[in-house]
Formats: sequence, structure tokens, C-alpha cells
Amino acid sequence: MSLNELWFILVAILFIGFFFLEGFDFGVGMCTRFLAHTKEERNQLIATIGPVWDANEVWLITAGGALFAAFPQWYATMFSGYYVVFVLFLLALIARGVSIEYSHHAETEKAKDVWHWLFFIGSFAAPFLLGVLFTSLVQGMPIDKNMTLYGSFTDYINLYSVVGGVAVVLLSLVHGLTFIGLRTTGPIHERAVSILNKAYIVLFAGLILFAILTYTNTDLFTVRPVATSVFIIAIVLSAVLAYIFANKQKEGLAFTMTGITIICTVAMLFVGLFPRVMISSIDPAFNLTITNAASGHYTLSLMTKIAFALLPFVLAYQIWSYYVFRKRISHKVNH
Repeated sequence: MSLNELWFILVAILFIGFFFLEGFDFGVGMCTRFLAHTKEERNQLIATIGPVWDANEVWLITAGGALFAAFPQWYATMFSGYYVVFVLFLLALIARGVSIEYSHHAETEKAKDVWHWLFFIGSFAAPFLLGVLFTSLVQGMPIDKNMTLYGSFTDYINLYSVVGGVAVVLLSLVHGLTFIGLRTTGPIHERAVSILNKAYIVLFAGLILFAILTYTNTDLFTVRPVATSVFIIAIVLSAVLAYIFANKQKEGLAFTMTGITIICTVAMLFVGLFPRVMISSIDPAFNLTITNAASGHYTLSLMTKIAFALLPFVLAYQIWSYYVFRKRISHKVNH
């Protein structure tokens, strides 16, 4: 395995980790407006992710840093071409982070309600924008021979990218509801379990539509017919198992299955891209690949040594933090 291939895999793992961990954060944030009926219940929901949400976002920061160092041309083309999308995404993340901290210090109920609405909007907008970004990425964007992306509105926003964005929102919502069922007690727990059954119906419909459009709007089934088919089957199977486990109140297994659904969805997109990193809709000769978008051998070699030296400590810390805050959150939580 070459260093280029290794770092493509590592970047994919970092994004997969972000979607898995931040996915339930987004889902919990969306639930604060329709699942929680009182400020105490909203506090209870926020408390489930309070100790971990900022650590989960580190995966995205690390993925961006790895992208910049290992594949600078991929970073330059994608971040400049998706500038508006990334700015909106960052604003959504900022709104979430600030809302979590400031909602507890607001002096009036109206101010608290404003912060809670910002938390909800940010939690909805962030996964939607990421879904739009990644689905339009695998669909192909107008990239010229100079590796410059010139996209019109319809290149970013079209049927496939919007469905992809909605699919990521639905996955995050179901993942979040499952996480709430795993981490809470009291009325909010019972309500989450009840709503989860209805949410799965919408999720199944969204996943089927997304799979159909992936077949018609991308070359994933042409370039990677076996792998893409296996991933689609795994996505559907894990979602069905999550629904079954949720109904049997096996919340840990249900959460694992929703996580596998997210992992397989993101992995399918990266496997379908490989060895490309960005697809040109103008000419395949203009595609960015792990070869023409990568840094030199020395840079990749040095990054590999540093990454493998530090990674065990980072993973150990995050696993430890989840272990420390593993207990269910009571509905009597106060801030």
C-alpha cells in the first residue's frame, strides 16, 4: 500500500468517525424543539451530549488538517469551490456551540428560547449541508484542467444533492433518537422510543430514494459495482436491524446498528470515489486523484509517523471520556 492510498483511507476514517460521533449530536440538537416539552427536558437532552460534543467535532478539524497536509490540491479545490457551503456549515456549527454554552446563562426565558432555536437550526443545517457537499462531490462538479472548480447553483443544489442532504439529516435524527433512548430516563426516554418508530419509516423511504438516485446520477455502480452493492445491502440491513432492536428495547444494539448505517453510507461514497478524490463533470482527464492531488513522499512519510505516534493517545482519551459519562441522564437535571 502506497502512502497516498494510506492517507486517503485515513481521511475517509476521520470523516466516517465525525459522521458517526457528531451524527447523534446533530440528532439530539434537532430533537430539542419537538421531543422536549419543557426547559428541563431540553436541559436533559443537552446534558446527554454536553461532555462530548466538542471532542466529536475535533474529528472534523483533524480531517480538514489531514486533507490540507496530505492532499493540498484536493483541499484547495474543494474548499474554494464549496466556499459558500463551508461558510454556512461553519456558521451552523458556531450557532450550535454558542447556543449550548449561552442558553444556560440567558437571563430571560425569551433569550433562552432564542438560543434553543439556534441550537435546533444549527443541528439541522450542518448535516444537511454536509450531505449536499458529499453527494454533489460524487456526482461530479465542473473542474477544469487547472483543478479549479467553477460551479453554478444547480451544480450544488439539485435533486440528488438535496436528497443526499435530507438522507444525512434523517440518519442523524434516527441516530440521535436512538442515543437519547440509550442515555436518558423518564418521559423524554419514552417519547424518544415512540417517535423513533415513525422516524424509521421516513428513513427507509429516504434511503431507498437515495440508493435509486445514486444508481442513476453517479458512476458508483459502474466503477465499484460489487462494493457499492454490498454497501447498499449493508445499509438497508443495518437500518432494519436497528429498527428491530429498538422495538425490542435493546438500545445498545440499536445504536450500534444506526452507527453502522452511517459508517456504510460514508464508506460507500469514499470507496466509489477511489482513486479519485474529486470528479470532473467536464472531462475525466481533469479528475483529481490520490496521485495528482497529493503532497510529496517526505511530507506523507513524516505525517504517517506523527499520526501513528499520537493516534493511540487521542483514541484512548475519547474512549475514556465516554466511559466516564456513560450513565443515563435523569429528567431532573438542572443547570
